[in-house]
Amino acid sequence: MQAYLSLGSNMGNKGYYLREALRLLGENQRIRIMAQSHIYETKPWGYTDQDDFWNVAVEIETELEPLDLLKVCQEIENRLQRKRILRWGPRTIDIDILLYDNRVSNLEQLRLPHPRMEERAFVLTPLREIAPRLVLPSGRSIQEVSGEGEVKRVD
Repeated sequence: MQAYLSLGSNMGNKGYYLREALRLLGENQRIRIMAQSHIYETKPWGYTDQDDFWNVAVEIETELEPLDLLKVCQEIENRLQRKRILRWGPRTIDIDILLYDNRVSNLEQLRLPHPRMEERAFVLTPLREIAPRLVLPSGRSIQEVSGEGEVKRVD
């Protein structure tokens, strides 16, 4: 199955946390990273009194079912000392499942497609880089949607 993930970090050595999360994803025998965007820096969204984020998008192929993929992502977040203290607050690493094939999930622990992905430039810009022909859940091309926020490439 094909899925798209968004990774973000805004604490400590952001580059390290992104690289380490990608390494851990790639070490999983049931996940294969197919494409990875450059790193983009963005202002925080939601709770704004915090450091800027570095964000990356990845396309993966996986044998894992969506909830199992979520579990792997959360285990990686835990390994990298992610603390869930404040909604949209600072974090060492955040891994969101944006899309998983054409599946829809309205479970409390996993909503697919990600409900706010089309609002956020920090998601759309790196995703556009690796999937320029992607059609978003709204039916619009990813090229048509910019989302909110300023995004600049770091690497």
